[in-house]
Amino acid sequence: MLVILFFIQTFMPIHIHANPSLPIVKDNGPITIEVYPQRHQLVVYLDQIPYKTFPVAVGNPSTPTPVGEYIVTYKGKNWGPSFGSRWIGLNVPWGTYGIHGTNKPYSIGQHASHGCIRMRNRDVEKLYELIPVGTKVTIFGHVLGEANQEPRLISEGDVGADVQLVQNRLQNAGYFHGQCDGRFRSSTTIALKKFQRQNGLIPNGVVTLKVYEKFGLLE
Repeated sequence: MLVILFFIQTFMPIHIHANPSLPIVKDNGPITIEVYPQRHQLVVYLDQIPYKTFPVAVGNPSTPTPVGEYIVTYKGKNWGPSFGSRWIGLNVPWGTYGIHGTNKPYSIGQHASHGCIRMRNRDVEKLYELIPVGTKVTIFGHVLGEANQEPRLISEGDVGADVQLVQNRLQNAGYFHGQCDGRFRSSTTIALKKFQRQNGLIPNGVVTLKVYEKFGLLE
């Protein structure tokens, strides 16, 4: 289950993000991985007991690490200097994301990547040997961003977990009949405009705060 972090601010009103409904990946073995972007930590669990903890770098605010539950689909070596000595690929449907080493070890402990999870080369080499393809990886946080920030406005051309969530809501409401893949294409725009027209909103194909509220994603 995804963890939602709430920050209560006394003097500044904020939007509270409602709990999103997304598919849950089943455990596929005794080893699982959990990533905590706000703490810059990756934890390996063995039979549901913490086994190893590593410091990591995660996505910056404009290219965040994708929140959700995924599986390791590929393991490779020497993808290039910026990816360090090991690459562990995840099945994020809207782009190429993974856990990898780095030639910028000073970035560990920061929000510094383009969405991937960076590790020191010596650490990712240990992880690489430890986990098999098929390992479940849970990245914690909220799909729409932290609760003290407004979610981004999205439209055609955008990608991400927030796009996938909007597609999911449009599909459940009967407007969208494509694949919920996190890629905002023309089919999503058409479905969104129909939803907007039928709900008294400006049919501009942009997911605004009003649209998030109509979806029940903001309270």
